[in-house]
Amino acid sequence: MKTVVINADPKRKGINAQLAKSAVKGAESAGSDVKYVDLYKLDLSGCRICLICKNDDEVCKCYWRDELSPLIEEIFAADSLIIAAPIFFSNPSSHYMAFLERLIYCMVSYRTGNKFKGKVNVGLFYTINYPRDYFEKSVRPHLKQSEDLLKMLNGNVVIDTFSNISKNDYASKDADLIQAKEKQLSLDLKKVHDIAGELSQ
Repeated sequence: MKTVVINADPKRKGINAQLAKSAVKGAESAGSDVKYVDLYKLDLSGCRICLICKNDDEVCKCYWRDELSPLIEEIFAADSLIIAAPIFFSNPSSHYMAFLERLIYCMVSYRTGNKFKGKVNVGLFYTINYPRDYFEKSVRPHLKQSEDLLKMLNGNVVIDTFSNISKNDYASKDADLIQAKEKQLSLDLKKVHDIAGELSQ
């Protein structure tokens, strides 16, 4: 089994990255071989619409020469894909959207639709800096179209949301608040660990 885990946050040690690394441990606990990627370390861009992939009706492949193209091939050959993506201005990070654009566009034939015949389970974990109920009511509905694109990988898709508990939260001198935040983070890390393990079996 092969799992690709992506941290789609510019921060490599923040809460989003911690969730992604917990997903690594979860996938490994299920016996999966894991590749971990900090997306913001890669030299990448969104789709250039070069259309070379449209000349290939059998193999899903992005032909643009940067560091994202080989990762896309690894994902198509994997059994599961786990992504931790922060929400900025009510949208996932720009690198996540560029990644999604490239991943999906090279799967689509203008004549036959989805060319991908494999099956990749997907876990998408959002991190947010505002109340979850607001996110679910006012933001999440606008993300449905991009979320639905992940179904084209033909596997199970699990989407969940977690609070991005920043260092600023710990500026408070309220010991009970700090303890509650730490407890919630521990629960979140375990939840991501367990979901990743299930998707990687």
